[in-house]
Amino acid sequence: MAEFDVDLFVIGAGSGGTRAARIAAGHGARVMIAEEDRIGGTCVIRGCVPKKLFVYASRFAEDFEDAAGFGWTVPRPSFDWPTLRDAVSKEVARLSGLYRKGLESASVAIREERATVAGPQLVKLMPSGETIRARHILVATGGYPAFDPPIPGGELGISSNEIFHLPSLPKRMLVVGGGYIALEFASLFARLGVEVTVLHRGDNILRGFDEDIRARLRDALEHAGIHFRLGCTVERIELLPDGCRRAHCAKGEPIDAEVILIATGRRPNTVGLGLAEAGVELGSLGEVEVDANSASSVPSIHAVGDVTNRINLTPVAIREGHAFADSVFGGKPWQVQHGCIASAVFTTPEVGTVGLSEAQAAAGGHELRIFESAFRPMKATISGRQERIYMKLVVDAQTDKVLGAHILGHDAGEIIQAVAIAVTMGATKADFDRTVALHPSAAEELVTMRTPRKP
Repeated sequence: MAEFDVDLFVIGAGSGGTRAARIAAGHGARVMIAEEDRIGGTCVIRGCVPKKLFVYASRFAEDFEDAAGFGWTVPRPSFDWPTLRDAVSKEVARLSGLYRKGLESASVAIREERATVAGPQLVKLMPSGETIRARHILVATGGYPAFDPPIPGGELGISSNEIFHLPSLPKRMLVVGGGYIALEFASLFARLGVEVTVLHRGDNILRGFDEDIRARLRDALEHAGIHFRLGCTVERIELLPDGCRRAHCAKGEPIDAEVILIATGRRPNTVGLGLAEAGVELGSLGEVEVDANSASSVPSIHAVGDVTNRINLTPVAIREGHAFADSVFGGKPWQVQHGCIASAVFTTPEVGTVGLSEAQAAAGGHELRIFESAFRPMKATISGRQERIYMKLVVDAQTDKVLGAHILGHDAGEIIQAVAIAVTMGATKADFDRTVALHPSAAEELVTMRTPRKP
């Protein structure tokens, strides 16, 4: 009898886990993967993909209005929530099927049940009770929405997991939280015609982002009709006789809404996995403590993606899974560099950012030159929409190196992906300056800013 049933057992069939499984199998490893929910993970099933599709839907309202300024006569449009909801669900099912097909094509064995770690090289499946001896175990279970801190009556709220499946479009929605998940849903539902209030315990939104982006995004969202209650918390939620929810706040009047979305954060999904019992060191939030090679304190157990609470972005999980498989099974060791990674917030307007914020760069001891531009996009000059784009470059005054780039406006996510290549390569402001502008475009502002902001 062979010492091990498989060379690699992956717990969690999300983006990071499936990438690791396929790459390891491609290197000749015997691989098995377990998923207790739907194959595809958070991003595909209940995260980035369905959310972005919802965002697209929300922007048509303004597109219809803008068309009039360009000579189009558009009948008054109407929106049907079930059509959108069901179309997105169908697309999610299609993508989940593609993830399954990719695993099957790579000859990865799939177990659709819960897997727990029963020892350094032992996995137990439930409810079947099957045990698998694995030379290596990879934990890729992602994260879960956390109602933190717990709210009395919090069960009357929903998380981002349930938001995609509402039976009907609410008239009023309360969003609790000020991070990117909270703001993305607040933004898109407001544009679908919902009266939205955002309640956040902080004094501003998007903690950790550049201060100019935070302030300008909040102004734009307020202009779009979103109400903000900052510096406030929910003390309890009660169910009203008509089925609505009432949130009693620490200060100010209570807020009534048909739907209360609680988006106060996510936690690594390690509860009940048996990791601590197997000797794996966990952090204060339950995250798997790993080194630069994604190795845990137990040599045979690795972890990638949000369960490690490093940088919780899908492309990062994918690269971590790929690096793990190449390093352990392909004889091609490499590590993911987490220092300069682009990200986007798909509100309307969008946020795109890469590198250091101004505050982070200053705290790091850099002498700075700040270049910024705020302007009305060409489309808005004809449509009449009150819309602004803001761009900012954070530059080291001594080396001329671009330390960070930050964009607020249409297609910010698309633009920042290209800018991230230059920033990752260590481009200087002089490199930006000698790049010929592409005209007319919004992105050309990035290479035409010549005068730094006065201190």
